[in-house]
Amino acid sequence: MVACSFALAAWVRFAFPATLPFAVRSEPRETLVVGAMAMVIWPLVGWLSGLYRSRRSRSVAAEVFDVIRTTMVAFLLLVTLTYFVREVRFSRLVLIIWALVVVFNVGVARAASALALRHFRRRGYNLRHVLVVGTGGLAARVVERIAAESWLGLKVVGLISAEPEGYEAAASPANDATGFHSGEALTQSGLPVLGSADELPELVAAHEVDQVIVALPIDRLGALRQIMRLLSLHTVDVRVIPDFYQYATLCSGVEEFGGMPIINLQSTPLAGWNLVLKRIFDIVASLFALLVFAPLMGVIAAVIKFGCPSASALFRQERVGLGGEVFTMYKFRTMVPDAEAGGSAWTVAKDHRRTALGAFLRRLSLDELPQLFNVLRGDMSLVGPRPEQPHFIEEFKTEIPRYALRHKMKAGMTGWAQINGLRGNTSISRRIEFDLYYIENWSLILDIRILLRTVFGGFMSPNAY
Repeated sequence: MVACSFALAAWVRFAFPATLPFAVRSEPRETLVVGAMAMVIWPLVGWLSGLYRSRRSRSVAAEVFDVIRTTMVAFLLLVTLTYFVREVRFSRLVLIIWALVVVFNVGVARAASALALRHFRRRGYNLRHVLVVGTGGLAARVVERIAAESWLGLKVVGLISAEPEGYEAAASPANDATGFHSGEALTQSGLPVLGSADELPELVAAHEVDQVIVALPIDRLGALRQIMRLLSLHTVDVRVIPDFYQYATLCSGVEEFGGMPIINLQSTPLAGWNLVLKRIFDIVASLFALLVFAPLMGVIAAVIKFGCPSASALFRQERVGLGGEVFTMYKFRTMVPDAEAGGSAWTVAKDHRRTALGAFLRRLSLDELPQLFNVLRGDMSLVGPRPEQPHFIEEFKTEIPRYALRHKMKAGMTGWAQINGLRGNTSISRRIEFDLYYIENWSLILDIRILLRTVFGGFMSPNAY
């Protein structure tokens, strides 16, 4: 296909010389030389990048992307090498056309073959036989997922107990870390327990097993050493489904550290260029907003000062932001000067502490405009979890799971929870769910969407009081 794509590119380039730019005289011999180089380099790059590995779980989109990546690298190598081929006697435009044609041809072919294989696997052809080591809840979920993803072409022939033969599990209603009794798991999977881990070599041979999946909870992973020792003399593939993700809290994933795989259970998406990008966006957007709202903010400040000359138009309050750091947040004053004399409290509907103007400002969220200065200073972001007062946070951290994780991102003037109606005296637990969803799925596009929804609807929330 690479050769045919190159032949087609050469024909397109030289069959219509009057209609294409960069007309040059090209020797057929040199075209053949470069074509031969393409036939060697493209498959070689594909092989080195893992294009020909058998990965059943690879998506069709990933197949096409791998072809694009391989073509880009091969194209750059060919351009570099052909730079030394007798100056201008070879048309570089042939390579450009070839790259486009080979992406289309090979990409379509690989996508079609992947779809065809999925079709046959769903009907029971081209299957791989699998043994699952484990009889608990994790193993049940693995069997369920394999059954749901029939296009993978995996057939589970049975389960293997990780305990030695004759071992009696403790009489407990939930005897693994996932909270499933083994009997319940077997009922869910509908598969038999074929034997114990000690019998793995015989069972692999008897059932012509291609793959062994170890699905054990963390407290049973000690059996993995014995399992690998028993299977070391067989060519069967061995995969481990880690149960670590039951402890994952935020932005979990797998990374490489010094050649070693590391499982992230808790991290932040805002690092490196993402952090820089969000900060640049905050600075530019807050400056623009300050210029737009400066006249309105001046009028609001003057009216507040006129109504209460003895008090400042701005209200300052300590809030907790990124990393649990305390900062001073600015708002327009909406309550009587001694509103918090008896201590801070949640604002409720028809709060008697509000002034008449304050109720109007809160209803339209105009009291929060001075927070644009907090954004400009870097204390806050335009979008993020709403900041709370320190004494409330000490209470919430112990009562609400994962509450402190919202401080892995800067507090925001608006956020995903706010535009979904979770403002004021609403459920804190639900608010945390929305905040953590935002942190895990952060993108600049999501920030822009939230800001647009805030401008065109969020200001008028019924819970803004």
